[in-house]
Amino acid sequence: MVHVFDTARLRLRELALDDAGFILELVTDPLWLRFIGDRGVHDVESARGYLQSGPLEMYRSQGFGLWLVERRADGAPIGICGVLKRDSLDDPDLGFAFLPAYRGQGYAREAAAATLEHARQQLGIERVLAITSPENFASANVLRAVGMRFEQSIRLKGEDRDTWLFAWPGPDRPDRAR
Repeated sequence: MVHVFDTARLRLRELALDDAGFILELVTDPLWLRFIGDRGVHDVESARGYLQSGPLEMYRSQGFGLWLVERRADGAPIGICGVLKRDSLDDPDLGFAFLPAYRGQGYAREAAAATLEHARQQLGIERVLAITSPENFASANVLRAVGMRFEQSIRLKGEDRDTWLFAWPGPDRPDRAR
């Protein structure tokens, strides 16, 4: 398993097929389904398929993707965080999700802030976007806390609802790269 980086409390590493059980738990969480959507993952085998066609393929094609977030203290897998490249957005975007037991403890903020710095310093990505449902106040608060700024409400291709678009550096920063 490829180690990406550590923070004070967390270790981020590439996902592997062995993480299918964790992925099944994460993507069937009611808040994932509400805010991110059903990815067709309903058993361990479909979780492996999701990993192969999603994160593992993105590692191969882009050199980055969603990473597993583990607590350094005990190695517990608690969520995912990373940078994705979607066809529907001009720049790479930050994505994250955490299991219910680990929400509200600052883990998302810690992982997201470190991921943005890693994107700039190690991956050479100057501008990172993020999208979230307007009703997902917790995610929007994390994005604001790590220095992302709301840009606009958009409708992604194939979607039937509006999405909030954030950017880092934010639109009010003079060093904003385009």
